[in-house]
Amino acid sequence: MTAATMSAVFTALPVAPSRAQQALPTIDVGGARPVVRRPVQRVDAPAVTPAPSPANGTPPTGVIGQLPAPFAGGQVASGARVGFLGNRSVFNTPFNITSYTDKLIRDQQARTVADVADNDPSVRTNSPRYSGIDGFLIRGFPVFAGDFAFDGLYGVVDWRSPAIEPIERVEILKGPNALLNGVPPLGTVGGAVNLIPKRATDAPITRVTTGFVSRGQPGTHIDVGRRFGANNEWGVRFNGAYRNGGTPINSQNEEFGVGALALDYRGERLRLTTDLGIQGRDLDAPTRVKTVLPGFPIPPSPSLRINPQQPWEYYNAHHWHGAFRAEYDILENVTAYAAYGHARFDEHFFGGVLQVFNGRGDFRSTPTLTPQDVQSNTAEVGLRARFETGPINHQIALSAVGLWQDTGIINTAVGKAITSNLFFPVYVLPRSDFGLRNDAPRTASRRNRGAAIADTLSVFNDRLLLTAGGRWQEIDVENFDPNTGLNFDPKTGRSRGSNNQAFSPAAGLVVKPIESLSLYGNYIEGLTSGGIAPVNAVNAGEAFPAFVSRQIEVGAKYDFFDALGVTVAAFQITQPSSFTDPTTRRFSVNGEQRNRGVEFNVFGEPALGLRVLGGVTLLDGVLTKTANGVNDGKTAAGVPDVQLNFYGEYDLPFWFIPGTATLTGRVIYTSPQFYDQANTQQIPDWTRLDLGARYTVELEGRPVTMRISVENLLDANFWATTGRGLLTAGAPRTFLVSTSVDF
Repeated sequence: MTAATMSAVFTALPVAPSRAQQALPTIDVGGARPVVRRPVQRVDAPAVTPAPSPANGTPPTGVIGQLPAPFAGGQVASGARVGFLGNRSVFNTPFNITSYTDKLIRDQQARTVADVADNDPSVRTNSPRYSGIDGFLIRGFPVFAGDFAFDGLYGVVDWRSPAIEPIERVEILKGPNALLNGVPPLGTVGGAVNLIPKRATDAPITRVTTGFVSRGQPGTHIDVGRRFGANNEWGVRFNGAYRNGGTPINSQNEEFGVGALALDYRGERLRLTTDLGIQGRDLDAPTRVKTVLPGFPIPPSPSLRINPQQPWEYYNAHHWHGAFRAEYDILENVTAYAAYGHARFDEHFFGGVLQVFNGRGDFRSTPTLTPQDVQSNTAEVGLRARFETGPINHQIALSAVGLWQDTGIINTAVGKAITSNLFFPVYVLPRSDFGLRNDAPRTASRRNRGAAIADTLSVFNDRLLLTAGGRWQEIDVENFDPNTGLNFDPKTGRSRGSNNQAFSPAAGLVVKPIESLSLYGNYIEGLTSGGIAPVNAVNAGEAFPAFVSRQIEVGAKYDFFDALGVTVAAFQITQPSSFTDPTTRRFSVNGEQRNRGVEFNVFGEPALGLRVLGGVTLLDGVLTKTANGVNDGKTAAGVPDVQLNFYGEYDLPFWFIPGTATLTGRVIYTSPQFYDQANTQQIPDWTRLDLGARYTVELEGRPVTMRISVENLLDANFWATTGRGLLTAGAPRTFLVSTSVDF
């Protein structure tokens, strides 16, 4: 059968009717045909912020002004940024990726990226709420905030917890992704988080939101956007927020502020963006993770309102960043681009990490002052092109990236350890940090460089898409003595650094037997620097080459009439790990963890006024290689068997009142987790229930939205995760109230 005949057969296959084809505009997000997946909204439904649209049209090879349209219901987008490949439809992509929208962020009154991630069944937070830190477990592997990308650039966002107010989309890609995004600063492989900043829309925006968090924390968020010029080619958008007051946890007070300015230009061929941001956080008695000694059952969680940290402990952090991106259309379907970002972050922790030493909940904590400073410069240049060779369509992507990052961190213990109890904390006299070293001399330097190429070949009207490519990556890491500034150990003469080079291939296939069904599979790798042997190892200071994590994934995605999306994915990830042999005391990279899982996800608006989002993830995390094989076959710490997240909204049919009233609800469930590799210590399963409501009405010509929600409605006390061998508490019942007015 000839290619032309096969193409005719595929084209003749049945196509599900599309509500989007009735009268809506189209936006191309990665296929030969335009794709828009959103239903016609009721007149009185809450408005979805219009996506930026370029004055003269952005080609599919660009990303500036090419925000993929929201899917039905507006909670997630129909497409996302798939690394250097650019924006792609989720149904034409051989990876599991979700892009959460600003509408969802506002409707759920999210205060952090972690609040948004609460909608994803593949993600669990492994840092306590009200700690000033965002950290995730994605598919059972850690991902830190320092590895989040900002508009595709690593090293730009706040190192601990980037502000959510200036963000338009939170994109979460599951699994290793070295080809797509390169190696992040900390080398995590569980997934990728990309934050897309807000841009000025064609419709002017002036929105003021005032809110209140239970136990006394009011705040205000201002969002203003305008476009100027004969063709609306110039855009400016400002987001500023400030909140200050008590949190739901005893003895805590948090002051937080952020300001972000986004500028853009959309010309006939040239498009530019500039982002400037600053944020600061002062947190008294921050919640911290805990460690547990072996030999006894982990005690049950105390009341989550109890704060076992000392009232005089604190966390202060400040962050500044600037980012610039440019695109130029060389030809109609050939776009060259360049981007640069710079960021400076500094923080001070003063307090202790709790070490629980018996089943009664007694613990020790040594107050420590830990200043840290991180300076980053990052850059990328690349090209995207589309062309045809006979019956084959090509989407070529080229990229070269660089990250230059210097980090300084020191730890200074203050006095003797404090003994206290999780259930009945003992508060001692204040410990002063005066006279201690508050600067952080350079202790580490990282240089990441890489180049990548990929091609997506498609035939039969995008019924068959094959993506193949690879990335060469070099990781150059040096560690410095904070006192001498030397990058080698004078005792052993070994360098405190390592230089690693590796090539990471990847391939993905999408087959669409009918227009609405996508069957896909991928093989992709992650790359992490191998590390340096610790001081207590016989080979202290020895540097190890980078190790490779590998993922195999197959799945299916189905689009029900542009109203409901359903996906299923089965995956296996193997990640090497390092340890010090207890007998020989030699450090090596000989360990391995293998996570297998199945993910079910659903999103959209199956019926007018009814919106759903969430799913369930089944995990099987196993230690396949451990020191002396002692724990081979044991369940990996922090990897539960079941993770469930389900969120729903329903617009009440109150025909006799103006506006729209909406009820919301969410349930989050996590099965038991082991704390230690030997599987002798465990935390029980837990369930969190959230309920809320909002009312949108027009008052004197101005849209007004009032929201109220209760997180952890039943005030359940639970340990949330044990990931990375750290015990993390959940958050207590929290009331959230806000009012937004569009002027």
